[in-house]
Amino acid sequence: MSAIESASAQASRQWLSFQIGAQLYAVPLIAVNEVIRDGDVTPVPGAPDDVLGVRHLRGRIVPVLDGCRRMGVPQPTKDLTRVRIVMLVHGGHLVGVRVDAIGELLSTDGITIEPPPPGRASRSDDPVTGVMSWQGGFVAMLDVSRLCRLRGDAGHVA
Repeated sequence: MSAIESASAQASRQWLSFQIGAQLYAVPLIAVNEVIRDGDVTPVPGAPDDVLGVRHLRGRIVPVLDGCRRMGVPQPTKDLTRVRIVMLVHGGHLVGVRVDAIGELLSTDGITIEPPPPGRASRSDDPVTGVMSWQGGFVAMLDVSRLCRLRGDAGHVA
């Protein structure tokens, strides 16, 4: 295995965790473009309820989703000093997700990722692909394309 392949394999086992409501979630680190402070978002008329709007980021117009609404969790009283927008990249598309706080960098080396628990609300667009035990609780592992509702090569945020 080359050094590039080895680095890519290691990166695919690294996950960025963040809090949405009271739950801890994680996305593959390789899908994280950057983490930025919350800021001005321009609402988009007619957008789905979980789309906060769009934000200008270094010459790009980026849609920003509300993590609580997207995951269907209650909106807690937020500590605005901890709120961030995680910029995710998938298939050349950049989508921001507002989260309540950034967590730790997790490694899945030697850890089993279990399927989501039975009895979860059945949604065709559910981005939770598995769960990982972590510090007496669990972390819900997310699929970025489903989280951001990116479909196929066209990749539209719906």
